[in-house]
Amino acid sequence: MRGAAYDPLKRVVDVVVGGVALLVSLPVQAVVAALVRVRLGSPVLFRQPRPGKDERVFELVKFRTMRDVDPRLGLVTDEQRLTPFGAALRSTSLDELPTLWNVVKGDMSLVGPRPLLVDYLPLYSPQQRRRHEVRPGVTGLAQVSGRNALGWQDRLAVDVEYVDHRRPALDLVILVRTVGQVFSRRGVVADGSATMPRFSGEQV
Repeated sequence: MRGAAYDPLKRVVDVVVGGVALLVSLPVQAVVAALVRVRLGSPVLFRQPRPGKDERVFELVKFRTMRDVDPRLGLVTDEQRLTPFGAALRSTSLDELPTLWNVVKGDMSLVGPRPLLVDYLPLYSPQQRRRHEVRPGVTGLAQVSGRNALGWQDRLAVDVEYVDHRRPALDLVILVRTVGQVFSRRGVVADGSATMPRFSGEQV
C-alpha cells in the first residue's frame, strides 16, 4: 500500500496516534506553557497561517519561542529575538507539542512535508508545489535527512520524494529516525541563521 491508496489509513493512524500523543503530552505541555509564560510572557502560543493540503490555509499552533519585535531594544531579526530558552524548546521539539492538535483536526499529519510560509506559495516551481498534494507533517523525510541544515532546493526535492513514495514502512522509519534526530539535536539551524533563511524561489 502506497501513495493515494495509503492516505485513508494514514488519516486513521493520525487521529488515533495523534490523539493519544496529545492526551499523554498534556502534563508536559502544561509545564512548558507555564515556563513560556514566565520567560517570554503572553501569548504562550504562536499562531500563524500556513498552507496545507491542496494549498488550503490553516492556523498552525506551536509554543512561542521568540520575544516580540521591538526595535528600541534591538529585537528585530530572528537571531535577536530567539532566547536561549526558546532555542532549547526548538532543539528538543517541545515547541511542536501543540501541533498535535492540528493533526487531530486534520490540518496536518504526523508525517509529511513541513508546512512553510504562505508567502512562499508564488515562489515554488510546478514540481516544488507538489509538496502540497498531501497533508503537511509534524515531522517529515526532509527533517530526518538534515532538518534545517538542508538547502532549500534539496529540502523541497526531498518533500516531493516523500509525496511520490509515501507508504506505512517509510512513515515508521521517519518517526523512529525523528526520535534520534531530536535527541541528537542535529540540523536545528542552518549555517548563519537562527533557524532557516527565507526561501527566495530557487527552481528545481
